[in-house]
Amino acid sequence: MAAKKVVFVAFAIEDVRIRDMIKGQSLHTNSPFEYVDMSVKEAYDEEWKKRVRTRILRSDGVLVIVSKNSLTSSGQKWEIQCAKEEKKKVRGIGPTRKIVQTCQV
Repeated sequence: MAAKKVVFVAFAIEDVRIRDMIKGQSLHTNSPFEYVDMSVKEAYDEEWKKRVRTRILRSDGVLVIVSKNSLTSSGQKWEIQCAKEEKKKVRGIGPTRKIVQTCQV
């Protein structure tokens, strides 16, 4: 069996239930990916940014949960920008095509 891929999940805190479903999926023994959680409930300081960048660097790619909340989530936007700077693959999932196109992940 191939090694599991490490996936960093970027999401707006309001979308935590969607994140929880992805996290649950990764716990299955036959799941092809491992989940990295960097969710925070406090302000995004420089130490948080360093830890996030390190985890993004260790990941094989970034999965973005795209929703109407993404438009106002400064932390999620920063995570996506960081992933792009580090040349990581970024893929988005969302409930509708319209939202994904609006957010331009």
